[in-house]
Amino acid sequence: MAQVKRAERERQLKPVAASGSQGGLHAIVKALRTRRGLTLTELAERSELAVSTISKIETGQLSPGYETIQRLAIGLDVDVAELFQARVEPVSTGRRGITRKGQGVRHVSKHYDYEALAADVSKKQFLPLFATIKAKSVEQFGGLPSHEGEEFIFVISGTVILHSEHYEPLALGPGDSAYFDSRAGHALVSGGKEDARIVWVCSDRDALHPAGKVGRG
Repeated sequence: MAQVKRAERERQLKPVAASGSQGGLHAIVKALRTRRGLTLTELAERSELAVSTISKIETGQLSPGYETIQRLAIGLDVDVAELFQARVEPVSTGRRGITRKGQGVRHVSKHYDYEALAADVSKKQFLPLFATIKAKSVEQFGGLPSHEGEEFIFVISGTVILHSEHYEPLALGPGDSAYFDSRAGHALVSGGKEDARIVWVCSDRDALHPAGKVGRG
């Protein structure tokens, strides 16, 4: 019995290695689903996503947006950050994460390109991202996504237009920042010819419980 418990504990703590495109997101999702003994149908029900969507993500045919990744995190019972990192590690105290320039875990979606920072640190209280805003119009989202939590953005270059459910569109330039409630519908679009670049921080743990309308970007 002791050997069985030890083997189970080692299996749970064993890192999930990932490789391939999109920072290995497809491989991480499949590995975590397999580890938890879930079928595609079971994960789809837990995530409130279509079976075909998860299948395409696992085979690298679909690059999901952040809101879809949040739903996967709920279904897999993990932090969002664990879907951005190449390895899933047990939590320890006194942690520190360092990300050298250009070495974050990358994920590409239709509206944004993400680079997850401090991806080697699991179960973080918030998720820091370096993001490129590619969307040029709020109409591209088909509605303003919303989820639990709060977000902070700091513009590095370009112009960012923050569209919010309860406010008029807000233009932000380099050096500007905004802090907002994620529960209200929101979306970021680039307000210039060039894609905008920002530092984007999400309260990762709260964001694991989407509420109201959630986009599929």
